[in-house]
Amino acid sequence: MARRVVPGDAIPEERELTQELNAKANASSAAGDVAFARQTNRRITQRLVPFLFLLYIIAFIDRTNVAAAALEMPHDLGFSDKVIGLGSGIFFFGYMLLQIPGALIAERLSVRRWIATVMVAWGVLTIAMSFIHTASEFYAVRFLVGVAEAGFFPAVVVYLTHWFRSADRAKALAGFYAAMPLSFVVGSPLAGVLLKISWLGVHGWRWLFVLEGVPAIAMGFVALKYMTDWPREAHWLRAEEREWIAGELDREKEAKKKLRPFGIGQAMRDPNVILMMLCYFFATSGNYGIAFWLPTILKRLSGKSDLAVTVLAALPYLAGFVTQQINGWHSDRTQERRWHAALPVMLAGVSLLFAITFLSNVMLALLFFTFTAAFYYAFQPTFWTVPIEYLGGSAAAACVGLINTGNIGGFAGPYILGFLQTQTHTFSAGLSYLVGSFILSGILLLIAAGRTRTV
Repeated sequence: MARRVVPGDAIPEERELTQELNAKANASSAAGDVAFARQTNRRITQRLVPFLFLLYIIAFIDRTNVAAAALEMPHDLGFSDKVIGLGSGIFFFGYMLLQIPGALIAERLSVRRWIATVMVAWGVLTIAMSFIHTASEFYAVRFLVGVAEAGFFPAVVVYLTHWFRSADRAKALAGFYAAMPLSFVVGSPLAGVLLKISWLGVHGWRWLFVLEGVPAIAMGFVALKYMTDWPREAHWLRAEEREWIAGELDREKEAKKKLRPFGIGQAMRDPNVILMMLCYFFATSGNYGIAFWLPTILKRLSGKSDLAVTVLAALPYLAGFVTQQINGWHSDRTQERRWHAALPVMLAGVSLLFAITFLSNVMLALLFFTFTAAFYYAFQPTFWTVPIEYLGGSAAAACVGLINTGNIGGFAGPYILGFLQTQTHTFSAGLSYLVGSFILSGILLLIAAGRTRTV
């Protein structure tokens, strides 16, 4: 008579076979889940990151086009290096005003409407730069461009937390942030070409502002139609993909609330957030000091044409694009944030120190300026994973806005460099300030990130 096999009473061979089949089924299910997650993340990335990248290209070209205009504008308007430095940097006083409100509007209302609004506003004001004649008008319009653009960056950082899990954010941020160095790669030679035109008797630097302001207005209207605020509203994803990413992000948000139930006010008083803001202040001091003055430095060192200088000035940012992507990818792969952000920004300071040492040799100085940009841009995307992994929801949005007020360093760097150049008739003193800024930024980040439990 055949033996009846009941659950728990299988012969050893059958039990082993059952366990093997169950293990294979579980492995197949897990592999399917991983493949589904990768596919969904890829679809989101392909839809959103290239578009945000394009918007940031436009934003950064409009923010820094004064660096190229400074090759011709001072001669036409009689502006000194001090005036150019102040006008370049005063943008960031306006930029500070809407950081926290802009982040909270993006988190609580509608990112796409907010981004569309600020893009149209800063496009109009960029065009207004073409009509200035006095230093006072220069300062006023640059300040207003800063006010208009202030809400864009924190809104995008918040927006990415609506679409990407914590483990995927450094790569997404690196893809978005690629626009910053590449805006110089594209914008510097373009500006060199535009400076040569003289339509209707109007000088090229004025046409530069007009022709670079129009795309911001146009893309503001495109953003309103193209962007989607939340995953569950995304008809370009399949239903199961929408529910999966929304569920994953909801679980992360709830986990953060249990771990760190901060309100907005408490989060903004947190010592680690203040340290990160100071870190960003010194990092941006170094970056914008170089960004606004590098074309002028290279022109005075080399005596080359405006077009040649703007092409040379683009090379460091091409290197920055490469290191940015590699560092963001490796940070996500290892899930380490602290050293991936702090070490590059300190190495940027060391590289800049060598650039100062070799200022008498144009090609060696350019080589070390290239290393400086490469290390700085490797720092950027990984840095922003620190606060958004440390906090969540409106607290994270407010803190992104607060930390981004560190962009006032974008005033300090260009202004101090321009002031010291006027006083000493050399760029060495101002560049030395930027060296210290980069190194201090890295030290502050090591302290802040070392005190958190997420990095």
